[in-house]
Amino acid sequence: MSIPPQLPPRNFSTATSVNDSKESHGECPKASELPLASISDTMIQRLQHIDTSNVQEDHLKSIQEYLRTSINLDAEQVQNGNPNLPHLKKLTLGICKNLNSEISRTLPTLEAFQKVVDQQLSPGGGRLRSQVSADSSLSVTFRLEQLTKLLYSIEEKTKNFVFDSVGYDGGHRRSLIPPVTFEVKSDILSIPTKSYLKVDVEGGKVYFKKSKDGSEDKYYVHNKILQLVKSQKVHNKLVIMVETEKEKTQRKEYVFDDSKKREGFCQLLQQMKNKHSNKPEPDMITIFIGTWNMGNASPPHNITSWFQSKGQGKTRDDTADHIPHDIYVIGTQEDPLGEKEWIDIIKKTLTDITNISFKQVGIHTLWNIRIVVLAKPEHENRISHIFSNSVKTGIANALGNKGAVGVSFMFNGTSFGFVNSHLTSGSEKKLRRNQNYISILRFLNLGDKKLNPFDITHRFTHLFWLGDLNYRIELPPAEAENIVTKIKQQQYQELLCHDQLSIEMGEEKVFLHYEEEEITFAPTYRFERDTREKYVYTKAKATGTKYNLPSWCDRVLRKSYPLSHVVCQSYGCTNDIMTSDHSPVFATFEVGVTSQYVSKNVSNNALPGAIKFMNCMATLMTKSKTRFFIEYHSSCLESCVKSSEGENQDGKEGSIKVRFGSQVELTPIISDPEYLLDQHILISVKSTDSDESYGEGCVALRAAESSYSEFHITLTHHGEQTGTLSGGIQLHTSGGKQTEKLYDFIKVERDDSGGPKGRGGEHGYKPVFPVPADISNPSYMGVGYKSGSQCDKGWSYSMPPRPSPPPGHMGKDQPPGNLSPKKAGHDVAVRSVSANIPDDSKPAEMFDNPLYGSMGKPKVTPRGKEQDSARKDHLAPSDAFFFPKTLDSESDRQPPVPTPRCRSYTCSETKPQCPVSLQPPGLVKKPVVPSRSEAGVMQSSKPLIPPKARMGDPSSNKPRDYRDSTELPAKTRVPARPSQPLPKDAHQEGKDGKMGRSVK
Repeated sequence: MSIPPQLPPRNFSTATSVNDSKESHGECPKASELPLASISDTMIQRLQHIDTSNVQEDHLKSIQEYLRTSINLDAEQVQNGNPNLPHLKKLTLGICKNLNSEISRTLPTLEAFQKVVDQQLSPGGGRLRSQVSADSSLSVTFRLEQLTKLLYSIEEKTKNFVFDSVGYDGGHRRSLIPPVTFEVKSDILSIPTKSYLKVDVEGGKVYFKKSKDGSEDKYYVHNKILQLVKSQKVHNKLVIMVETEKEKTQRKEYVFDDSKKREGFCQLLQQMKNKHSNKPEPDMITIFIGTWNMGNASPPHNITSWFQSKGQGKTRDDTADHIPHDIYVIGTQEDPLGEKEWIDIIKKTLTDITNISFKQVGIHTLWNIRIVVLAKPEHENRISHIFSNSVKTGIANALGNKGAVGVSFMFNGTSFGFVNSHLTSGSEKKLRRNQNYISILRFLNLGDKKLNPFDITHRFTHLFWLGDLNYRIELPPAEAENIVTKIKQQQYQELLCHDQLSIEMGEEKVFLHYEEEEITFAPTYRFERDTREKYVYTKAKATGTKYNLPSWCDRVLRKSYPLSHVVCQSYGCTNDIMTSDHSPVFATFEVGVTSQYVSKNVSNNALPGAIKFMNCMATLMTKSKTRFFIEYHSSCLESCVKSSEGENQDGKEGSIKVRFGSQVELTPIISDPEYLLDQHILISVKSTDSDESYGEGCVALRAAESSYSEFHITLTHHGEQTGTLSGGIQLHTSGGKQTEKLYDFIKVERDDSGGPKGRGGEHGYKPVFPVPADISNPSYMGVGYKSGSQCDKGWSYSMPPRPSPPPGHMGKDQPPGNLSPKKAGHDVAVRSVSANIPDDSKPAEMFDNPLYGSMGKPKVTPRGKEQDSARKDHLAPSDAFFFPKTLDSESDRQPPVPTPRCRSYTCSETKPQCPVSLQPPGLVKKPVVPSRSEAGVMQSSKPLIPPKARMGDPSSNKPRDYRDSTELPAKTRVPARPSQPLPKDAHQEGKDGKMGRSVK
């Protein structure tokens, strides 16, 4: 197995044992001593390995003295902004003292002679000068030149070493997070007491102080802080597990001002643990994802709030402003800027925020749709296999005004995919948007081309889909003013009940098994430009008045392999970027990653690993009489493995069952459990006659960590459910202890009522660390597992049902054991703020919104949040799926030609039960009169269905034949009029050209 290239360390500090071994209540060194001492020690060790027998004794002493003390002083000067290294210059002057005196004595003579020979001479004199230069002065010139180059080289290399050690980068230091102090409350002898926690990320310490300016003699170093336990019931309470000087565990319980402060504290401590970790490679990174329809207008001068996740919704606390993300993904639509201009703006903004010069990973542009991916410089050698692609979904799928761009890459052993799409606009074009999604799935060519049976929903450990998806609130235009009223009152859940994307996902018509964080921010479209105080919901066109009701057009969705770690830390929109009629949307995620593993188990006697699949049964929605087999793909296998043919059995009408009786044993390339448990097996059920896939799915090996386990997964193909697969899996590893993951540092406590309450002076209490309520990834294909006859907590297929979803969100045919909140009605309030927050805890998500002024507490509708909170916040460890290191030419990466499928684009007869009217009782308002062209749409709340889209009786319960080769439906439409160019000031129409209502 090839050894990966040497990677740079995440932090320079290696000599942490001295400080770590100190008592927790000992003397507090300065934050800068740790790296400075390491600089001096490293240079002295290098000097000891060099032959210095020819070096003069006084020169050697001067060098040793500089490396012991003066180099640290130079480093402090660099940290303070002075890059001149004065002590190095003093050293070189001392060493070259005799040389300087000799040069000083000789240089005037040379300069005088130079003036003589530089005069205008006769041709004979010129020849004489060149001869003298060639014969006599060559060796002297050469030695002086070499000496000059040597002096420059010494100075340059010393500067680079010191600059890299202290984080100096061209006038900007790498992110140095300043110490942050939190005011908290703790119970001492049942008496609430105010205290302060000071987090020093750079120094690796947390100080516990009785007053804000109090003594800092009591602290814990990073490796003595064992775990943070979040209270699930009280959103601003946190338990800190620390190790005392006697190697005993102590529980410290604190209450923060609000939940955002608690999250900021946790993120700072996680950053501290990561910075001072001895691990050569990270096992967790954070990702920023932003999407913005720029409206063909240049951005304002200041867009920092976007990248700092400031504004409305679930936002980051101010204490986390200086924590940089590892990867930034920015998707734009209707982007008028050139690629270089836009990248320069983004890089400058990030440099101003983080003091880091981010590296460009990838960029791809399709007309005015663009995606940019940037990463920290330290990750440059960790990112590989970068691909980008685009798909046009405009008119006749030939125009790029609508479509998608994507970038994919490997981060060590974890695969990432990012898709930025701009789908068809118009409230009535919901079906066309669904077709856009299917087209992008089928033709966007990203990731490992060897995974031909799988589309992009299965090719990546983590897939993020962002952009202007253009799904609207499906209400009559007459409700426009009532919608604005509901927005002002922050009654988002009532509006989300009519959100087209939520309904379509709930009915499994689009974005099957994707996950979206709860929306707690106002609709991001359509605003009057240069203000966020007024929605403009009408637009005068030649065909009549067009209605654009306020809607959540701009979204961020995600889909990950089962039992992989991904947590959404923020999801919202900005308030102060107003050049477009859309507001920028941000989302940040904490994501588990795996390294390119090299096994520590080098013994030849180690038992080989084995992955056994048995008793597999597939149910396929097809009438085909062909035979089937299973194909297994994974990065932990040398190549894909095929099973023997299955035995077809009669199923329900329109489907068949295939039993695979023979056991399939897979041999992994590495049997170490630390590697193997992070892997996944991709499964494709194929026909023997055409080698065509009838459905794909994924199984996590971590599900079989302890014993034989049963699994039940959903099979999908090109975005549609095509069947199910169940069976058993058994895993044999070589044995060994797994290392703790960074994301295991933070847990969620399931029940605050149980267990003893910790006190400040109680030593020796051995807590049972709480286990998250669910460590599975419910967003992935309704996957469920059970071990033997007893279900394992967290991923049991037979878990109790979720609470009832809101009306209108339940799909027609919900399979049992479906854990996906989208499939179980797409409960949009599944993570809403709990009503059990104490009075002193403010739900900050709703209060950082100048759009609404001073409002009362928002109305919250709890729907099983406590059960689902732990499921979302704490999933199981990460996974890996890496590609071969050789990159193929672009000509070899042509997307496969898909086989036509019979897909259902008919509207569901199950309509939402939400009230069609949002009109408050007793209040009569003059309805908005639609134009003549809109009158036909107003006659029915149900959108018109194209004739070709009606491919059968929608009321029939018979499953359709998936093998039917009917052509894809084509939407019939009235011939369009010749397009007319919009006026330049289209966003500043006259009074007769737009209608709106201020929400001020």
